[in-house]
Order: sequence, then structure tokens, then C-alpha cells
Amino acid sequence: MGDPSSVATFQFGGLTFNAANIFSGLIAFVLVFLFVFALSRHITMKPGKGQNVLEWLIDFTNGILKGSIPGNETGAFGLYGFTLFLFLFISNQLGLFLQIAVGGKDFVRSPTSDPIVTMTFSLATLMIAQFAGVMKFGWKKHFSGYLQPFVFWLPISIFEEFTNFLTLGLRIFGVIFSGEMLLKIIGNLAFSHGIATMIVAVPLELVWQGFSAFLGAIQAYVFVTLSAVYIDKKLEIEE
Repeated sequence: MGDPSSVATFQFGGLTFNAANIFSGLIAFVLVFLFVFALSRHITMKPGKGQNVLEWLIDFTNGILKGSIPGNETGAFGLYGFTLFLFLFISNQLGLFLQIAVGGKDFVRSPTSDPIVTMTFSLATLMIAQFAGVMKFGWKKHFSGYLQPFVFWLPISIFEEFTNFLTLGLRIFGVIFSGEMLLKIIGNLAFSHGIATMIVAVPLELVWQGFSAFLGAIQAYVFVTLSAVYIDKKLEIEE
């Protein structure tokens, strides 16, 4: 999961905080806010270009949710899916175009290149799924699903929840982290032996950066898709 010594940290209230996650997450948040704000400033019955883009994005994320969640249930999760997709998309791309390090310590990178961030999103999705199940069926009926098809199935059901939590968060982390690491390696290669290595490394860097941008978009889509699948599983109880 990388070298912890390469990340800037600070102490507050006796706790250690990851400065790279805080600064990078804040930048991603501001970019998402400004993007949505710019597109939604002039909402009219006859939409302009900005409103068309925004409505397309909403339809796109709603389409992801509708692919797994029943139509009459989708509306409750539309805002979560839209916000989740935009934030993950921006976060995945951030480190490809902006990385700031001071004294060998990272201050800005892709927030999703840290497993703490991706696992937090994973936990949020699974908690929302649990909440949705409880709200629809009640505590007793919802958690009785963990005892199906018989009571001794409980350990397997709990293990399944744990593996869902791990795989949902670690999948996106692995792709983004490895992409950024390779970009750094290619960048170091470019300056290792002067013009000769730079001629080789620069085109390679551009190609990999474009490929990583594509992977970042795909991973945001996959994360929202799997989130919809996990939520749907809690909205259905096998009898």
C-alpha cells in the first residue's frame, strides 16, 4: 500500500492525520462542486449546453442504478449514485494531472490511491445497503436473511459481507495506485540519462497517462455498478 513515510502527516488532538488525503480530497470536492455549480446555474425548460451535460450525467448514473435496483426503488439512491460517480471520477483522474510533493512527502495525489479512502467509500455503500434493507423490511426480517437457508449459514453470510467490503474498496485502490506508481517510474526514467531516456519516456508517459485516465473512468463506473448490486441484494430477501 505504498511507503507511509512518503506521505505528509500532521498531529492534531493527539491523532495523526494524512495531509495528502485531506488536501487531495478537498481539491476533488471543490472541483466536483464547481463543475456541478457551473452546469446548473441557469436551469430552464429549454436546456442549454451545460444543463444538457448535467442531465445526461444524471440519466447516466440513474441508468447504472436501474440496471440493478428495481425501478420503484431507484429514486431513493439517485443522488448518492450521481455524487459517488462524480467524486470517484475526479479523484481517480486528479493524480494523473496534478501531483505535488515537498521534501519527498506527497501533499496532492489521487485520493483513491490510498486504501483508507476507497475502503471508506466501500463501507459507506455497504452501510447504506444495510440501512435500506432495515427501512424496507424492519430489523428482524432484514437480518434474518443472514440465517438463510439455515441458521448455521450465519458465519458464511458474515464472511461474504466482509469480502464484499474488501473487494469493493481494494479493486479501485489497486488500479489507481499502480497507475500512479508506474507514472512515477516512467517520470524518473525520463530524467535518468538525459535526452536519450527522455525521448523514449515522454511518449510512453503520455500513452500510459491516457490509458490510466480511461481506467479511472471505468473504475468509477464499476464502483457505482457494484454499489447498486449490493444495495439491491439488501432490498430482496430470499424466502
